[in-house]
Amino acid sequence: IGYRLKEKVGSVEVLSDTLTRIADGEIVIEPELAKRLVERPRSDKRDLVSTLSERERDVLKLMAEGRSNNGIASTLFVSAKAVEKHVANIFDKLGLHADTSAHHRRVLAVLTYLRSQRGDA
Repeated sequence: IGYRLKEKVGSVEVLSDTLTRIADGEIVIEPELAKRLVERPRSDKRDLVSTLSERERDVLKLMAEGRSNNGIASTLFVSAKAVEKHVANIFDKLGLHADTSAHHRRVLAVLTYLRSQRGDA
């Protein structure tokens, strides 16, 4: 499992190293993101995810698979604009407001979803 911020992958060597480490079974996560997750107050993630509509959960699941908004749109047979609206609703319901954009809202939303699936809210 791994997540690197594209602005932090400055060279082919860094990307190659990251992929090799993931292939070897390591978990690679951007230190800045890990710090934010640890500092963030814990709340019941299952309750937050349960506030999402079925379609929003579908969108969030596809986000967790690493799909882009356009990829999600084609999978769900909806417009990219509809996906953008669902993503905005997801951010709102999970408390990931625009002022937290520096905290990588999309990643935090996906991590919230993954935690809710594992049951370690």
